[in-house]
Amino acid sequence: MSSLPTDPMPSPPPLAAVRAGVPEHGEPPKYYQVKQKIDAVLEELGPGTPLPTERVFADRFGVSRMTVRQAIRELRLEGRVQRSGRSSVAGRPKLVQPLTLASYTEGVRRQGHRPGRRLVVLEQLPATAALAAALQIAPGAPVFHLERLLLADDEQVGLESTYLSAARFPDLGDEFDPATSLYAYLRTHGVALADADERIETVLASPREVQLIGTSPALPMLLLNRITRDPAGRPVECVRSLYRGDRFSFTAHLTEGR
Repeated sequence: MSSLPTDPMPSPPPLAAVRAGVPEHGEPPKYYQVKQKIDAVLEELGPGTPLPTERVFADRFGVSRMTVRQAIRELRLEGRVQRSGRSSVAGRPKLVQPLTLASYTEGVRRQGHRPGRRLVVLEQLPATAALAAALQIAPGAPVFHLERLLLADDEQVGLESTYLSAARFPDLGDEFDPATSLYAYLRTHGVALADADERIETVLASPREVQLIGTSPALPMLLLNRITRDPAGRPVECVRSLYRGDRFSFTAHLTEGR
């Protein structure tokens, strides 16, 4: 299985949009102008520093509190502002997860954060037709469904569901510690991971996912669906990972297609 490189290439810095916020027909909306001004204030504040109140911002910029509220709402969705009780504070930098065949645990730890997982459910289910096709097993064959909350420094940042053939891994339910890395478990059982197909899209979390992750139903989420295979091309796992859009970004190293 490939892992994160020892000396990863630095991620390119985020680039400001050309003529940021200015539509072709004229001035940007007032709330967007305020958003840019508050964003400049955030650059001067350290993560976790409380923001001035809406009233203070409204007086400073000569706008209504409703305009300030809309600007802060967008900054919160982008992860630039976070809630702390009833207050708003400057957000922390996003976790940058590389798109490689490395586990979540390895990726988060490499960034100097403490990874963790909390078990939601570990159960056996009959494979649906779609899941059976993905794992190349018979429809209705038993699969393990491992669902875990993803943690970074004890903060809930995502939800991961992994499906594996119960016939291939019959002892998973008894042997595997859900708080640890599944990929490390597979390695100790002689299973190597060679390649994967992964699809990424933005979604909104379901009511159940909102409750489990403890986030807002309006917060955009990053959904990753992956099928991972061994060196023989045999599927090992199907994974559905849901990450908070305000806490995560992803990077990939690209080469010329042949």
